[in-house]
Amino acid sequence: MRTFPLFAALLVAATALQAQPAPSPVQQTARAVFAELLGINTDHDSGSTTVAAQAVARRLLTAGIPAADVQVLGPAGSRNHNLVARIHGTGARKPLLLLAHLDVVTARPGDWTLPPYQLTEKDGFLYGRGTSDIKDGAAILVAAFIQLHKDGVVPDRDVILALTAGEESSADYSGIDWLLKNHRDLVDAEWCWNVDGGDPELLHGARVARTVQASEKVYATFQFEATGAGGHSSLPTKDSPITRLAAALTRLAAYDFPVHLSEVTRGALAAAARHEPPAVAADLRQVTGAKPDAAAVRRLAARSPFYNAQMRTTCVATQLEGGHAENALPQRAVAKVNCRILPEEAAGDFVLRTLTRVVADPSVKVTIAYAPVPSPASPLHPEIMRPLAAVTAKFWPGVPLVPQMETGATDGAILRNGGIPTYGMSPVFLDVDDTRAHGRDERIIAKEFDTGADYALAMLKAFATRD
Repeated sequence: MRTFPLFAALLVAATALQAQPAPSPVQQTARAVFAELLGINTDHDSGSTTVAAQAVARRLLTAGIPAADVQVLGPAGSRNHNLVARIHGTGARKPLLLLAHLDVVTARPGDWTLPPYQLTEKDGFLYGRGTSDIKDGAAILVAAFIQLHKDGVVPDRDVILALTAGEESSADYSGIDWLLKNHRDLVDAEWCWNVDGGDPELLHGARVARTVQASEKVYATFQFEATGAGGHSSLPTKDSPITRLAAALTRLAAYDFPVHLSEVTRGALAAAARHEPPAVAADLRQVTGAKPDAAAVRRLAARSPFYNAQMRTTCVATQLEGGHAENALPQRAVAKVNCRILPEEAAGDFVLRTLTRVVADPSVKVTIAYAPVPSPASPLHPEIMRPLAAVTAKFWPGVPLVPQMETGATDGAILRNGGIPTYGMSPVFLDVDDTRAHGRDERIIAKEFDTGADYALAMLKAFATRD
């Protein structure tokens, strides 16, 4: 049969469209909410989470959630408020809290190749500030929450949705901390599902792990400060504060904290060995043995910042300030050193003493700028792990559940210290070799976002109801 080129092209296009399944209702809602949230600047410098919270509130009200169960609230005078909404259940069990933060790290449009505060779909990816941290999770939770209501599901527990401010910066306030202290009744729950953590992992295109963040490193910042008398730059001395500070930071960069594996990190590294090349897998097995092999530790640390961060406390200089004029000897030089401390090492002054020893210069003063606040690990209860395993097996058979220690910081630490066990379980698979959170041209894989919306709804129904 002879066909004209245009007709043939249209036939191919129509066939391709027929092969693509129509997006599910929860996928459609998630995409719409995602686009709206990405289009709202919620960075701490110039944005407002209040605007985003109000936008979500309108969607919840339109979906039929009663106005009495949807609140936008925060400290008076702040432009960064939180959203809290509730679906009432039978009360047979204590509530479940769904958590995501609305604020993002500032993006400079000139640094990006695409507009950061706008959803752009290109070559199978979704671009924009917050796509992976974590407006993707926020949008999906909102969509699942709405769909749970639309499907007429009566949960055996209240389901609480909290979208908060201040996770990325404490300069204003922490939204979840404020809610716990001022409106505990609105967010009190048996446990929390936090989408800011536990990213399921893609490695070389394969789904390798459904991670569950049950603990996290402890955030702390230290200050290194060197001072001097100053003077004219034409008469330099050998003990410039900048020079002494630079030497101290060089010693810090060369230092590695000791390896300290917990049950969670040992299990996570052992699981990773199943998907790495033979040489790397062998190193992982040696590291997770009874006595970690020092050479294997060095090779893993050099290969992967992630593996290095799983094995030990890390400290790195992140900000520098020094001198007051180009033609004057500096009178002061300061560095901020950010540490992510293993939970087992966060108590007491272990890190402060270690940094002071590594600096090895009494003229460089080491002090705490942001004190570490340890939080307990959350127990992996069967009531959580069993339904999670069942839903994961339905969507991705054979993908293992892997407990994980978060190397960054999340609001989960605040909740754990507030007596609410918290589990990081993002619904969106991320490529471990393409992590762009806080960076330029942040993106996620479009099809993983869409599938994640269906997955999250199934998870929510499993967590909110008993068979």
